[in-house]
Amino acid sequence: MASLPCRHFLLLHLIILSAAALDSPQEQDTPVTRFQQYLRIKTAHPEPDYSSAVSFLVSQAQSIGLQYRTIEFSPGKPLLLLSWLGSNPSLPSLLFNSHLDSVPAEPSKWLHPPFSAVRTPDGKIFARGTQDDKCIGMQYIEAIRNLKHKNFTPSRTIHVSYVPDEEIGGLDGAAKFVHSMDFDDLNVGFALDEGQASPGDEFRVFYADRSPWRLKIKATGPPGHGSRMYDNSAMENLMKSFEVIGRFRESQFDVVKASKASNSEVISVNPVYVKAGITSDTGFAMNVQPSQAEAGFDLRLPPTANPEEMKRRITEEWVPAIRNMSYEIIEKGPIRDHMGRPLMTSTNASNPWWLVFEQAITFAGEKLAKPEILASTTDARYIRHRGIPVLGFSPMSNTPILLHDHNEHLQDTVYLKGIKVYETLISSLSSFMEA
Repeated sequence: MASLPCRHFLLLHLIILSAAALDSPQEQDTPVTRFQQYLRIKTAHPEPDYSSAVSFLVSQAQSIGLQYRTIEFSPGKPLLLLSWLGSNPSLPSLLFNSHLDSVPAEPSKWLHPPFSAVRTPDGKIFARGTQDDKCIGMQYIEAIRNLKHKNFTPSRTIHVSYVPDEEIGGLDGAAKFVHSMDFDDLNVGFALDEGQASPGDEFRVFYADRSPWRLKIKATGPPGHGSRMYDNSAMENLMKSFEVIGRFRESQFDVVKASKASNSEVISVNPVYVKAGITSDTGFAMNVQPSQAEAGFDLRLPPTANPEEMKRRITEEWVPAIRNMSYEIIEKGPIRDHMGRPLMTSTNASNPWWLVFEQAITFAGEKLAKPEILASTTDARYIRHRGIPVLGFSPMSNTPILLHDHNEHLQDTVYLKGIKVYETLISSLSSFMEA
């Protein structure tokens, strides 16, 4: 008879332990743990797991009653579209965009495995994509979840898009999406896309992107013995191009260093590879001058730049045919619209959407820095090309800029504050009736 209470005591003890485990931060279903789940899906190139990411996001959409559908403009590259119908669907809709993919990571250079989404005791969440840009992808959903719990009903329909391949140019993702009937049917009036973190107290906001060009330069010349001096050898011709391009780079950088323009307002050009030399099983042949040499450069043009003038400079100054040289430019997206106008979104009273956005940030108790041109590139340029106003915005203040860097991370409190900011933005923008 004495053993029965003991068994009851053990059973009760196990129940208490089980309840405590379920109630622990690691097991709870919270905005932060849901963010961690999304981060653990390895969507890094060259083999992003789009299928698992879409499945997870669909489950989140279902949990809050959002409509969803997937579209494939290229095989194996799904685009997910979530929709929250407004009470007045005839009004132009809102689009909140983010991308599914991320850049690769070097695990040996990280404090924690880059796809483990470890949250340290001080609240830092380490994972590839925390800043670029799985944070906003989940913040959109969490903000809508909270608004639904408050019984908020938007006047305008809200669409949330998750696109593939942004990190490799977006040609099989956003570029095809914005020129499709599927996009036309959305009747988008205003859009938000990704921005960047701000080390200071103010949120950064971007009204334009720089346009990326990939420049490949090839030089040819007579091959020969390494001891001979030639005019116009392949390597000599390539080095002359490096000198000319280097002077242009310095002229642009001098403007930045003199504080006459920001980095994003000038044309940047940086060498990214050089390929030359004759190889064998023992390595490079040091006594042979190669007949071919090649180099690659990353160019970024602000929307204020003249692309035709840039091409003239490349043809006449950087890679003149008289030096047995040729080049190829791969343009990664548009820099002007069909009327030849720069792809920029107004950030003044001429754009009513800007005024609503600015007021919503103030209402949320936050501050905006001076609007900028983004130094890098996002899918926003494709949407702007359709004549739709777009702002780049990621609510991360007091945060180091770590996109594409080792140990990319985001503070949990910063992530949670961003959800509240999007609540205000979504409610304000979707209630705006005049545009």
